[in-house]
Amino acid sequence: MTEKTTTASFGREDVPIDEKQKRVHRVFESVADKYDVMNDLMSGGLHRVWKQHMVNSLALPNGNRDFHLLDVAGGTGDIAFKAAAQAGNGFAAIILDINEAMLQAGQARLEKKKNISHPEKINFTVGNAEALALPDGFFDAYTIAFGIRNVTHRDKALAEAYRVLKPGGRFLCLEFSHVADPILGRLYDRWSFNVIPKVGKLIAGDEEAYNYLVESIRRFPKPDNFSREIEAAGFSHVRHEKLSGGIVALHSAWRV
Repeated sequence: MTEKTTTASFGREDVPIDEKQKRVHRVFESVADKYDVMNDLMSGGLHRVWKQHMVNSLALPNGNRDFHLLDVAGGTGDIAFKAAAQAGNGFAAIILDINEAMLQAGQARLEKKKNISHPEKINFTVGNAEALALPDGFFDAYTIAFGIRNVTHRDKALAEAYRVLKPGGRFLCLEFSHVADPILGRLYDRWSFNVIPKVGKLIAGDEEAYNYLVESIRRFPKPDNFSREIEAAGFSHVRHEKLSGGIVALHSAWRV
């Protein structure tokens, strides 16, 4: 008989499963108001390019055809806002995040957006990726950018993603990955462990939170292994694309 897992990874630590969600919540509560600034500093602005590539991959309809997007761990709204700016009038989105502070930051950003014609079609809701209070087979696309590694039970989150998508619906997950090139890998590690936490302390006032964010990347599965997890949830046509030398990977799959 397989023993039930009682711990989950939190950065370099293994913590009780019930504790991980609480700790992750505290991390994002701490950095919410500086999250976008820190993303720019941490990635040299590349996160904007990666996210735009993710949105472009959705092949959003331009006309009045209905298109419902669920953006999980959507926090400050980057993916949904980019999608809304280039989609047609039939577009609508729900931005879901477990952390209310992140959603509040996103709502404040939406009020300042001038390139979104129907901001009333973007809704924010607090929710858990592992237990979505949303109907079966409703969404045309499910996106999650830099959020899946913070989920305690990835298998439950992936099963929920499959459940809420329509047949023919698209799953896209953008996540930090593992750099294959040894020289780039060493440079990336030095930047990640020596610079990012210090910048986090300077800008966001929380070095520990950014230590977690860096360390959690190293504990996340390699793309091939994560692809197998996506397939195990029932998805088809599973593939991944490495970006920027493997610093991130865009995972794509379909509910058939």
